[in-house]
Amino acid sequence: MPDATPATPATPATSAGPATPATPAHRASGTTPADPVAGGPGPDGPPPVGRAHVHPRGPHVPRFVWALPPVAVLGLVFLYPLALVVQESLAPGAYAGVFASEAFRDALTTTVWLAVGSTVGCLVLGFTLALVIAFVPFPGGKAVAKFIDVFLSFPSFLITLALLFIYGTVGMANGVWTDVTGAAEGPFHFLTTPWGVLLAEITYFTPFVMRPLLAAFSQLDTAQIEVASSLGARPARIVRRVILPEALPALAAGGSLVLVMCLNEFGIVLFTGAKGVTTLPMLVYGKAILESDYPAACVVAVVNIAISVGLYSLYRMVSRRVGA
Repeated sequence: MPDATPATPATPATSAGPATPATPAHRASGTTPADPVAGGPGPDGPPPVGRAHVHPRGPHVPRFVWALPPVAVLGLVFLYPLALVVQESLAPGAYAGVFASEAFRDALTTTVWLAVGSTVGCLVLGFTLALVIAFVPFPGGKAVAKFIDVFLSFPSFLITLALLFIYGTVGMANGVWTDVTGAAEGPFHFLTTPWGVLLAEITYFTPFVMRPLLAAFSQLDTAQIEVASSLGARPARIVRRVILPEALPALAAGGSLVLVMCLNEFGIVLFTGAKGVTTLPMLVYGKAILESDYPAACVVAVVNIAISVGLYSLYRMVSRRVGA
């Protein structure tokens, strides 16, 4: 009689153990994790022997090595010529002779008052024009704002040349005057005076004040202006109490830039033909090129550099304190 006992199922030789859950990385790549019992690496185990790939690493280069090329170029192009200027200015008696000369004192006074006057004029005119462009809608306002960016790239002598065409001795204004009145010459001769230099510098440097002001006005919350206007504040009061405090850092930045640039301006003074106006850069030109007095020219140049660096350092200190 056949045996009715059911057959016992065959037991596998090795037990695979519980399946290792698949991680998101395995599911994304379409692979399955290796079985830790079967001899493969677990989720946190070391990689299998013979499969590790070591990337070769090159020799470690110190960071200061990467700074050497730009420092070398800076030293060769800028620091070395500057050191030569300073060395030439240390000739015996050079500083005493220059400081004792009346020409140096007059040039220093002229440079300072022209720079300060131009800066004040640029701040007043630039702030007014920036207010109009930013808050007074008119056709072509965006085009004017774009033109200011282009104007910053113009050379200074180009503006002076344009003023000569208008207000020069044979310029348009004098030509119209002589045609209308029948006079032998026109009344406009101020371009060859310090006032002509002042007008040219204000005309040229005003956009350098307007550019940071327009950027600051674009970040101004117009809701404050609307609230002040709804409460009955007049435009002058809104400008003084709402807009001006927000514009002070931009005014400081633009004004300091204009002041430093006016101290070092050479092209405008040269192209106006103002023979009675001698600034420090013009004095350097005269001493070096016309008189071949290089020690005196280097002394004036060092003084000019010291004034510019001092004013810039003062601006940085003040801007840190006001949070600009």
